[in-house]
Amino acid sequence: MRYFFICLIIWGCSMSTVQALQIKLESTLANPLLLTEQKQTTYLRVAVTGFRLQKENTSPVNVALVIDKSGSMQGQKIQQAKAAAKIAVERLRKDDIISIVSYDHQVDVLLPATKATDKQMIYAAIDKIVADGNTALYDGVQKGADELRKFLTRNQINRLVLVSDGLANVGPDTPQALGELGAKLSQAGISVTTIGLGLGYNEDLMTQLAKQSEGSHSFVENATDLTRIFDHEFGDLLSVVAQEVIITIQCAEGVRPVKILGREANINGQQIHIPLNQLYSEQEKYVLLEIEISPPAADQLLTVATVTVDYRNMSTNTLDQLTSQINARFTNNRQQVKDQTNAAVMANVVEQLAIEKNKRAVTLRDEGKVDEAKELLLENAQQLEQGASQYNAPSLSIMKEKNEQDADNLDEKNWNKQRKLMREEQYKRSTQQKY
Repeated sequence: MRYFFICLIIWGCSMSTVQALQIKLESTLANPLLLTEQKQTTYLRVAVTGFRLQKENTSPVNVALVIDKSGSMQGQKIQQAKAAAKIAVERLRKDDIISIVSYDHQVDVLLPATKATDKQMIYAAIDKIVADGNTALYDGVQKGADELRKFLTRNQINRLVLVSDGLANVGPDTPQALGELGAKLSQAGISVTTIGLGLGYNEDLMTQLAKQSEGSHSFVENATDLTRIFDHEFGDLLSVVAQEVIITIQCAEGVRPVKILGREANINGQQIHIPLNQLYSEQEKYVLLEIEISPPAADQLLTVATVTVDYRNMSTNTLDQLTSQINARFTNNRQQVKDQTNAAVMANVVEQLAIEKNKRAVTLRDEGKVDEAKELLLENAQQLEQGASQYNAPSLSIMKEKNEQDADNLDEKNWNKQRKLMREEQYKRSTQQKY
């Protein structure tokens, strides 16, 4: 017997939109069957998956490469950054737009925004980058965004790719300031990918900039890995199927939204708005909402929430909408409630709660509370192991091993590198980053 159902309605701007490729919406309760006569907490998982994109249907790209050329980038770092940038440029098509910005204590626009028709001219601009000076990271990002704005339209992919190995020491230099800049760029339709190179950069600053603009983040310890990261990034860049993605959850009467796990959201009464910005071909992104439900009588059907997803379909350049309705039933049988638990949803819940604990461990270590941080990480590993077994989730076993590794590398010698690894892992799992 099925205890819940989902109604899916597709709205478009025209009949052709309905016939076109659509992203997939799936809304699922962790507990589609709940107990009567008591308030209960459960989780609503809303997932969107990009449709498969044919190579010939990829959207035009407007990309700015912003490369740190401060003194610490001298040698192999700057050479590998330039080589990786050239390989990435090879993937651009003649109608794509590219600009190249470099910065030390000041900012230089080496290639103003232009079509990628003359690759040799672009390579020559990249070759002009010479490492020297301090790190005006904020100004470099702003200048890269200025170049993107010259050709900014909603029917293309607007992306700023930042490579830096150092601490911002000229201009605004806090995670909050860069996060605010990222949020402004996101509102303008620009996402920022941040690539931290080596062990000298501020990972909190770089992840905040990426997070607030819904971009990607990577920690690259060795400069030789830059080509691989650029390849992944430009592969994603050329596979965007949806932009301006906004999930809206309207909770029904008797359902109290408690909090969103792993993502920032605007909860206003019974309504929750979660921006996801972009979705790639065959990529799944999900949102987890913790809810408290006041149940009706046994055997009754309750509408828990209505979910709406609005987005720009990059295949048709139309504004499309998907909706689903989530229902639950109620029973006095505790065993039935347990048997109907959705293991996949609960595995995601365990994952996101574990990420929050991992973040708290970083805070404890930053405060010098090494033993407390280690204890929390080992406790986290134990709970992940239990979750992996209970919900048949191998991914939780992988997380368990990573938390144990984190616990073993909290000493002063290893902490700088380990902190960057932890921030990267937290970010990628929270946002379901593809690479």
